Amino acid sequence: MSAPAWILEIFAAVMFLVAEVSAGQLVIARAWTRRDIGGADIAVSRLLAGIAVAGLLVPGLSILPNAAWEVAFAVMTAWLAWRLWLESRGRGAAMARGHYAPPLVQSAAMLYIFAALAGQSVSSTGGMAGMAGWSSSGLPALHAPTLALIFALLLVAFAVHDLDRRAGVDGYFRMVGRPVVPAGSALAAAATGPAAYTAERLLLSPAVVKGCQVTIGVTMAFLLIIMI
Repeated sequence: MSAPAWILEIFAAVMFLVAEVSAGQLVIARAWTRRDIGGADIAVSRLLAGIAVAGLLVPGLSILPNAAWEVAFAVMTAWLAWRLWLESRGRGAAMARGHYAPPLVQSAAMLYIFAALAGQSVSSTGGMAGMAGWSSSGLPALHAPTLALIFALLLVAFAVHDLDRRAGVDGYFRMVGRPVVPAGSALAAAATGPAAYTAERLLLSPAVVKGCQVTIGVTMAFLLIIMI
């Protein structure tokens, strides 16, 4: 499947926006509260995925080699799988699947993409051997397209499922409370000011968290399809 360059650039810009929002969520939560936001590891996975997907859509935006991304998403996938297992034991399988299954699938999909690209670069050391490894969109073509399609369908399914859920009603897309900082600290005045309150309510709102998760899933599905 081919896609015009300007469409890829728009998706890449959106991915950078999601990454910036995820970074902002982590910064606000760590600076202004005594505890992490609910699912800080999920925010980290969105931050990594946003930057990585943008670099795949527009290669000039890539900041790390494929091998480094492969290691990063291998670690992230293992961590999210472990968190899913822990949450299933502590809070029930249904709640754990709601929180950790979508980012786990997203991380596993990114691991598959970079593992496939790494394998392709190793196998295409013979000059013309690499010429067949490009999709019609100008991006590297993925081996095992059936697996890529399965990942794309799973990502779309989770995105539709997330869209169908009301943000914040069951702790699925939850927001931490007001900032809690030590009295008299340097952050006390800033954390209680109107600008800080607005930033917190915006970046940590369930709707923004939900929007980032859905956007990541849809864009990853799009990327997988055009790389088949």
